Amino acid sequence: MDITERRTKAEWAHQIKELVEVRSPEAKRIVLVMDNLNTHTPASLYEAFEPKEARRLADKLDIYYTPKHASWLNMAEIELSVLSRQCLDRRVPDFESLQAEVTA
Repeated sequence: MDITERRTKAEWAHQIKELVEVRSPEAKRIVLVMDNLNTHTPASLYEAFEPKEARRLADKLDIYYTPKHASWLNMAEIELSVLSRQCLDRRVPDFESLQAEVTA
């Protein structure tokens, strides 16, 4: 996972490409459980890549979206709370420092 400055369709598409090609090249299928953010769709792949490449990536994915109102939010809130207490309780001077803090 990378930290990006925005949450664009192109950034999401490139994260998916890295997931398929670099992190899980041997996987026949990759199951993704994601929130309902409008960038988290196969259509984003088609906006970022040529149709043949987008289709190749999309065919590797099984995408399941979490309910809009569900208890999974509690887990995400707990993780963000821990992150805030452990490394974001002070001003982070720049993007690179933020990446290092989150990775740690």
